Formats: sequence, C-alpha cells, structure tokens
Amino acid sequence: MKITDYLKEDGVISDLQGIDKLSVLKELSRVLVKPYQSPLAEEITKAVVDREKLQSTGIGEGIAIPHGRLKKLGDIIVSFGRSIQGIDFASVDGKTTHLFFLVVAPENSTGNDLKLLGRIVTILQNDSFKKRLMNTQSQRGLFELIAEEDMKY
Repeated sequence: MKITDYLKEDGVISDLQGIDKLSVLKELSRVLVKPYQSPLAEEITKAVVDREKLQSTGIGEGIAIPHGRLKKLGDIIVSFGRSIQGIDFASVDGKTTHLFFLVVAPENSTGNDLKLLGRIVTILQNDSFKKRLMNTQSQRGLFELIAEEDMKY
C-alpha cells in the first residue's frame, strides 16, 4: 500500500490559507471532492472534527494527521496541505503545525486506513524529508516529493 494510491496531485495544497484548526480541516476536505459536491466536503469535515474532539491528531514535530470515517465513501481518500506560517492544532508538543495529511476512510474500513496512517507516520519521521516538504514551492513539486519518499518504503 502506497500513500499515492490514495493521494493525487490535485489533493495537495502548497500553502494552506486556514488560520485555525477548523479552517484548515475545511480546506483539506474541499480538495477531496469535486466542486459540486460541497455537502460531501462538509460531511468529511464533520467526521474529522468529531474525531478531533476525542483527541488531537497533532502528533508533534510540526505534523498533524487528522482522520475520520464516513459511511458514504467507497475507498480511502487523502489530501496533504502545508501551512508556511503554521497553526495551533493543539499538538501534543504544543508547537505550531505545518504539515497535514488528512485521511478519510469508509466506515467499514478493514484496517487499510490504519496501515496508511502508519505509513504516513513512517515517512514523516525523516527530518530531511520534512525540511524538503517545507522548502518545495509548488503543488506538483510537493506531490512528486511525497511520491518519491513513498517509493522508499
């Protein structure tokens, strides 16, 4: 299983405009659906916000991996966003968060979402990779960088 099996280039945001947790989650949700499917984007946001109420997915080191489950989905969907300025995401280390992977799985997911979350955590443990993510300018460049790192594991 690769991250890029679920993350597509148009699901990458090179400079998130959100200034707080909710606005970032909305922004990451919107790129997962076609423009005319805005109710689905709202449902995705709600599912992820509900999950965040249980415990923040800000895992520290400038990273958050918000995730949730939604009955309507047929497969896992993923988006990635980078906040240059960083936001307060209630991270476990109290630091601002810059790198976000949003993962949403079908409600009856068979554990592939957990495997995918584990893979994302694995690639983000590489400090050099995180620095390159912060320094890459374009959507395409970010996607290619993630795909390149994804192939190593």
